Amino acid sequence: MKIFILKENLKKGLNIIERIIGRNLTLPILNNILITTQKNYLNLTATDLELAINFWVLAKVEKEGSIAVPARFLSNLINLFPQETITLCLKDKFLIIEGENYETQLKTFDPEDFPILPKVKNGDFLQVSCVPFIEGLSQIADFTASTPVRPEISGIFLNFQKNVLKMTATDSFRLAEKTLLLEKEAPKEYSLIVPQKAIRELANTLSDKTGKLTVYFSPNQILFEYPLEEVPHPQIQIISRLIEGEYPDYQTIIPKSYKTQVIISRGEFLNQLRTAGLFSGKVNEIKIKIDPKKESLGISAQSQELGQNQSSLSCKAKGEKMEISFNWRFLADGLNQIRSSEIIFELSSEDGPALLKPVGDSSYLYVVMPTKGT
Repeated sequence: MKIFILKENLKKGLNIIERIIGRNLTLPILNNILITTQKNYLNLTATDLELAINFWVLAKVEKEGSIAVPARFLSNLINLFPQETITLCLKDKFLIIEGENYETQLKTFDPEDFPILPKVKNGDFLQVSCVPFIEGLSQIADFTASTPVRPEISGIFLNFQKNVLKMTATDSFRLAEKTLLLEKEAPKEYSLIVPQKAIRELANTLSDKTGKLTVYFSPNQILFEYPLEEVPHPQIQIISRLIEGEYPDYQTIIPKSYKTQVIISRGEFLNQLRTAGLFSGKVNEIKIKIDPKKESLGISAQSQELGQNQSSLSCKAKGEKMEISFNWRFLADGLNQIRSSEIIFELSSEDGPALLKPVGDSSYLYVVMPTKGT
């Protein structure tokens, strides 16, 4: 194998794929990346057996081949090299890395020991607009539960309907749902649960990308593919296993009516929640009092060690007086994912779920349970 590649392009690929690599003592080959060449492309591959990333970049390939090399070591090494064209050459089981004023020899491993990635591209597929898809995932990705007891809620639920995609995450204390309109109809309805790690890597990797993203479906895997700009060829593929099981019927949790509704400044509400949170103690509990007649929302918290805090915000309110306690961090997490300057805050009862929504945007909702009735 012998190739010539810009250091900047190689570094970009290594920075993307090395994130999924941990220290694996049971199967040391997973600490490596697979480097392969074909025609004018260099392909970098990493996997932890549940998630895999492929990255392609254009390069001058003089001789094709494949090798496995330690991922993090190679990444750290390439980061130290100057911005120039790098030569990669395989010789006597060593990867020779050459630049204008240096030569490095790096021990390699047998590429035949590297796991074979699953084939996903034989099934149905759908193209989605990358920007709203990634933004939507980012709004819900943090709200899953890390529990082996209920693995179905440890992932993100994607429900591809005819012209609509619903993305949902819950940890049983709060729930977030984002709805996207699809430009093209899905080939059929797909309901699947994707591990949170895969969704986070997808969101991080494609956060600055525009254009179209292709989603390939299979019974046990899902593949997200983003193309190269210069030629009709993939640049990034993220392949993930799916979580088995049936996602909860979460629609029954979303309140369909309210006893009290508040419209309030998102920034002011969030700021006062954080202030009260300083006095909320280890349980993070704050109390909210809503008086629709006075059009006020009060927030209070008390700590035996520190003291107490009270504040009042003006708001538009209707319905009944309400006094209810929340984990302030759960409320703040939901507010942080809302983009509008004002939010709608709806309460169904003193011990029932509350609903946060952006004003003027029906595509996002956030449900949070109170800590207890007051």
